[in-house]
Amino acid sequence: MPHLPSDDDDLPEGTLRVVIGEAPPDRLDKALTREVPEEAALSRSRLMKMIAEGKVLRDGTAVTDPKTKVSEGEVFDLVIGQAVEVDTLPENIPLEVIWEDADLIVVNKAVGMVVHPAPGSYTGTLVNALLYHCGDTLSGVGGEKRPGIVHRIDKDTSGLLVVAKSDRAHHGLAAQFEAHTVNRHYIALVHGAPSAADPRLRGIKGASFETGGILRIATHLARHKTDRQRQAVVWNEGRHAITRARVVEEYGTPPVASLVDCWLETGRTHQIRVHMAHAGHGLIGDQTYGGKRKVAPKAVGEAAADLANGFPRQALHAATLGFIHPLSGEELQFEAPLPADMQALVDALRAVG
Repeated sequence: MPHLPSDDDDLPEGTLRVVIGEAPPDRLDKALTREVPEEAALSRSRLMKMIAEGKVLRDGTAVTDPKTKVSEGEVFDLVIGQAVEVDTLPENIPLEVIWEDADLIVVNKAVGMVVHPAPGSYTGTLVNALLYHCGDTLSGVGGEKRPGIVHRIDKDTSGLLVVAKSDRAHHGLAAQFEAHTVNRHYIALVHGAPSAADPRLRGIKGASFETGGILRIATHLARHKTDRQRQAVVWNEGRHAITRARVVEEYGTPPVASLVDCWLETGRTHQIRVHMAHAGHGLIGDQTYGGKRKVAPKAVGEAAADLANGFPRQALHAATLGFIHPLSGEELQFEAPLPADMQALVDALRAVG
């Protein structure tokens, strides 16, 4: 049976000893994946990296080929070491923390904040802010002292994000996102109002209606062939994506805008924005996918129309987030109210019925 370093006084600190059990898989990486204890929180990809880096030892000699044959009873020492510091700098940026424990943190991300450092956005990101906020409570993800980002929302989308503070939480959360069991609802303000009575919408490929007037959009999504910053609906390539949407409120007669509850079966880049545009109900303020459509003043009044047509971002908010705590097994669900700019637009549209 495998055991942790604390079980053997002869092992150096940060080393995990693994003994290969009965009828092992025919190669080292698969065998280690099976034998490493769950509490060590070492994914197969992490083990592959350790093998390549010479951090898996047999009789004191590094084994660097993941296809190496193994036998029952063989002993391997895994040099895990301590989590190393990352180059990303901690920054004292205000965060709205909704919930936090030793393994997880849930935040309500502000509009305009990038989640992860990238070319052009190396500072001011959520990761920079979390490195400062969490400090020494980060136990390490993937061997690095950093927060574990398991999902993202766009820079100009507000709302809820859960981030792992430990390897064990990161693996557990990632598995739930991969299995599509995380409950994610977004509130959007869109042009028009999706309706099962609309023959145009029923004729759009990939769009259908379920019981209760719920719009289901099922397509594949891939990078746009000419604009690499955009996503596009495709059919014979890319990754499958399913969005459901339900109209909560309509504005104008006939409706020129509506408040829509959208939830994801999958989570692809820009998924809601692309799918709602594909259905002909692009998000208000979306400069990338919303087209040139405007809200007519005669339908909702000058003030509401001006606010809608001048809205500076996609009107999208990650309002609900529910998942199983990967360690305690507790069911957790969080909600975040609409940010001030979207609430102001909703109030203006409601004022005219």
